[in-house]
Amino acid sequence: MAAARPSNPLALAVLVLLYERPMHPYEISTTLRERHKEDSIKLNYGSLYSVVASLQKNGLIEVVETVREGNRPERTIYAITEDGKTAMIDWLTELVSVPTKEYTRFEAALSLLGALEPQEAIRLLELRLASLEMHRRAGEAVMAASPGVPRIFIIEFEFTTALLNAEITFVRDLIDDMRAERLSGFTFWRRMHELRATDLPPAKVNEILEEEFRNEISLDWDAP
Repeated sequence: MAAARPSNPLALAVLVLLYERPMHPYEISTTLRERHKEDSIKLNYGSLYSVVASLQKNGLIEVVETVREGNRPERTIYAITEDGKTAMIDWLTELVSVPTKEYTRFEAALSLLGALEPQEAIRLLELRLASLEMHRRAGEAVMAASPGVPRIFIIEFEFTTALLNAEITFVRDLIDDMRAERLSGFTFWRRMHELRATDLPPAKVNEILEEEFRNEISLDWDAP
């Protein structure tokens, strides 16, 4: 029976490092941090030990040595098994070749943005834009501090930078369209919140919206 393949990206990172050479968990952690992989893979020392234990239980890694240096506690050194190598290659192959739908929190927020009052939504998007631009400057600083590093070892930074640039452009354009009221449905959105701020019951609010925007927007959300 094939060994169970974990789904945590940290487990894949552990397998890749042990594919390079045997290591103990602390060395795995420090190596990931030295290579700035925590920017792409969620990492904390507690979860790392849980991942290592799970990989060992599933036969993907094994203990090869226990060492002690001076008065320090014993350190257990792990190596990848043949099943681990197979799982690592299969997993990487799937991740690289097969696109999957990833449900981001920002996408979820955009899908529900109408629940916010328009000016508040603009204010919050401006805060996000400022934060995104700060992250871009931080990423540029990391790249500048890594001269001579082969591109293959920092390719993920190019990818995240491309995504970041795309999001900055999207958010900036969205803010501009909202401020200029070019966003389709913006007038309806604003009017909806104006009516909801009154004491009118929801049914009356919908009735007014249907009358005022009869020729501009359909309120039949189930329509194709």
